Amino acid sequence: MTARAGRRTGAPPSRVPTETTGQPRHGARRDRRRRGQRPRWRLPVVPTIVALLVTAGAALLLYPTTAAWFSAVEQAREIDRLTQDVSDLGAETLRERLAQAREYNAGLSGGGVDVAANERLPIAQDPDVDGGNDYLSMLRGDAEGLMARIRIPSIDADLPIYHGTSEATLERGIGHLEGTALPVGGASTHAVVTGHRGLATSELFSKLDRVVVGDTFSVEVFGEVLTYRVIETLVVEPEDTESLLIQPGQDLMTLVTCTPLGINTHRILVTGERVIPTPLADLDAAGEGGAGPGFPWWAVMGGGVLTLAGGYVRIAGRPRRDRVPVPAPATDATLSPAPPA
Repeated sequence: MTARAGRRTGAPPSRVPTETTGQPRHGARRDRRRRGQRPRWRLPVVPTIVALLVTAGAALLLYPTTAAWFSAVEQAREIDRLTQDVSDLGAETLRERLAQAREYNAGLSGGGVDVAANERLPIAQDPDVDGGNDYLSMLRGDAEGLMARIRIPSIDADLPIYHGTSEATLERGIGHLEGTALPVGGASTHAVVTGHRGLATSELFSKLDRVVVGDTFSVEVFGEVLTYRVIETLVVEPEDTESLLIQPGQDLMTLVTCTPLGINTHRILVTGERVIPTPLADLDAAGEGGAGPGFPWWAVMGGGVLTLAGGYVRIAGRPRRDRVPVPAPATDATLSPAPPA
């Protein structure tokens, strides 16, 4: 009994500690993982600023192209709407509208048009011509004053023509110069349409200076197609309006825009004479939908710039591979010997 009791009351055997770091085991494992893990990606400040500047610059460069693309889409929709509205009118109504327009033109044949210097709002010379209300009721395709469509194949232009030449009108499309003949053709008529050149948001007549003598353009108006062959191109001062007057017996149409780009001190006049009969190719194209601007390459270029800028920032933020993780410094707890048994 005594020996057995002695064994029970004896001191328990000493246990050698398995950890000598002076901290819990899970803390040591976490430290080892932290010391051995690869450095994390961090946002680089300077490369990010550079990428943002490059992206902003690309956006500024692509803005005119992007805005012109959306403007062309809207112009194609306007042409489609005009084509549909005209087709819904019926043949009899179309003949009546065209007859009214020709009667209006007959009142202009006595004297032509008077355009004040540097103005886009002409005044009919013939005192028998009614006021603006009569003009606005002619060839009115919709509530916004859409009247016709003009195509210029040599510069790939397909544009809507509206009543008048107000600034709001010329930002959307081509404006018919009030006081000149309506674009329905006929002997002793001279229709004049005008459009902006060099707008950042729309192309319009920006390439009109490339049209040369011999080129053709066509006007689709209330079911009829009129084709004109260019017989003269001029650059004149705004005060020179003689070239816009009616020429007895001739069926003329003049396209007008400003030049030089951004300065606009002169006018480009492209005058065409009616081709009779209308070429079959132009007749076959009548009623087709708006051509539209084609594929949006600006989106591809913009996406490419964003991808390159993002890739540059990502690569710049990666940790360098030659950086070896520095082990945590030893502490007194890690160097202290194990307590004696």
